[in-house]
Amino acid sequence: MVMFLMIYVFFMLYYNKFTIKYIMQIRELNLKELYTVYDVVVQHFSELSYKEFEDIIYDMRHMEYKMLGVMEGEELLCYAGVAIQTSLKHKRHLKVFEIVLDKKSETKYLQEMKSYLEDYAKMGMCNGVIYT
Repeated sequence: MVMFLMIYVFFMLYYNKFTIKYIMQIRELNLKELYTVYDVVVQHFSELSYKEFEDIIYDMRHMEYKMLGVMEGEELLCYAGVAIQTSLKHKRHLKVFEIVLDKKSETKYLQEMKSYLEDYAKMGMCNGVIYT
């Protein structure tokens, strides 16, 4: 019976009778994923070349700039560039420099990212989230 089940599952996968859905995840992106991030960012900042984008990201690393993304498989659905900062006005806070949604994605991913940023700020012992 187990062997029959294994053969059936293999057969279904082989002939693609059902699709495997990717699970949405929110995670920190690394520098190897800059092209993926750029593909989403350029949808909103069309005048930005890849070279300028890459230079800006590298310049912001000194402030512990983090690239966060809502991912589904290898596809980036929403991107946020953030850093934990301290100021006299806001004390310790999470500053969101940019938050962009892939134009073909649903707005629910933007809400998921905003919710995640609230939690990220709490984990970083921040007083709140500041969107610029």
